Amino acid sequence: MTIPDELKYTATHQWVRLEADGTVAVGITDHAQEQLGDVVFVQNPGIGRNVKPGETCAVVESVKAASDIPAPLTGAIVAVNHAVADAPERLNQDPYAAWLFRIKPANAAELAGLLDAPAYRRMVNSKQ
Repeated sequence: MTIPDELKYTATHQWVRLEADGTVAVGITDHAQEQLGDVVFVQNPGIGRNVKPGETCAVVESVKAASDIPAPLTGAIVAVNHAVADAPERLNQDPYAAWLFRIKPANAAELAGLLDAPAYRRMVNSKQ
């Protein structure tokens, strides 16, 4: 299982990457895609939608189950990855390259409250 050190993580298995323009890209972790199995559908949030942490804003469906994807931060959705919606299997091929949506954070300090790679690794390993 891959857990890149440069990313932040949520307890609900999303990764978060701060982009150069101040937005954050959000995707699902390698652990999440392993648990889901073959991803067959992605429903992204609408651009311009305001979200709060924990609020469902996307859905990823696999051959096994549907999984709600909560927002990791407060902010506005500024972009969605249409390539992943058109080819959901990209989440299985490389979950860290296949971001789902980008948020313009209302409070960038919320990033500090997310898990770093070692904390996420401990959390995942403790549940196995």
